[in-house]
Amino acid sequence: MQYCGKTDVGMKRNVNQDHFAIKEYAPGILLAVVCDGMGGARGGREASCTATDSFVASMDSFVESHITEQHTIECTDAQIHRALRSAAATSNRAVFSRAEEDESLRGMGTTLVAVLIIGKTVYTVNIGDSRMYILHGASIEQITHDHSYVQYLVDTGRISAEEARTAQNRNIITRAVGTESSVDADVFVTEIDCAGGAVYVLLCSDGLTNHIGSDELASIITSDAEVSLKADTLVSRANSYGGTDNITAVVIKLENC
Repeated sequence: MQYCGKTDVGMKRNVNQDHFAIKEYAPGILLAVVCDGMGGARGGREASCTATDSFVASMDSFVESHITEQHTIECTDAQIHRALRSAAATSNRAVFSRAEEDESLRGMGTTLVAVLIIGKTVYTVNIGDSRMYILHGASIEQITHDHSYVQYLVDTGRISAEEARTAQNRNIITRAVGTESSVDADVFVTEIDCAGGAVYVLLCSDGLTNHIGSDELASIITSDAEVSLKADTLVSRANSYGGTDNITAVVIKLENC
């Protein structure tokens, strides 16, 4: 397993409110999370960092209590689902409480998208409009479903997916970590097969996907370049197209799975 993450302030913002973390517990067991904060320069940064740290700490506790000496996880899918939702809830409480304690942070929040990879299974949790994609060969599949106003418009047939990329109100999200005392998280399970070649997992904030479409994402990620260069190229390409927001990309390469 190879992986690399990169975050960048972009071309228009003064502060980077994105945050990410990657942690490999053992060969074939990896956690990665991306958060995109909102609520003013200080609030957005505080929200994304708090959510990321709280989520990782919660998942650390779960993994460490279930990992064996043989580097396997002994638990059911249902337990993993509960652990991911619990970690998301912990992040939500941490951000919400921090905002309640400091009036200058009131209203802050963040998106959260994370994966726990165990062998051939990718468990994904999502709140907001940061995304997770699976790429295999020339195909790309968005696993998460945006919690955003423009996604609602797409779902109801009012605008196309292409129109959503440039819609003026695309920054309005309908679900976020920390803006309310509780929040619902979506959980997805994806079984992967590396028999036909490497499989890639991409976690990213909307600062990337607002500028780069699915076809171009697939072309960059499935190229022959090193994983670190793929992450660099994604960020630099988004900046070359305007870089109107903070940009974060985490690329994970799975082989021989």
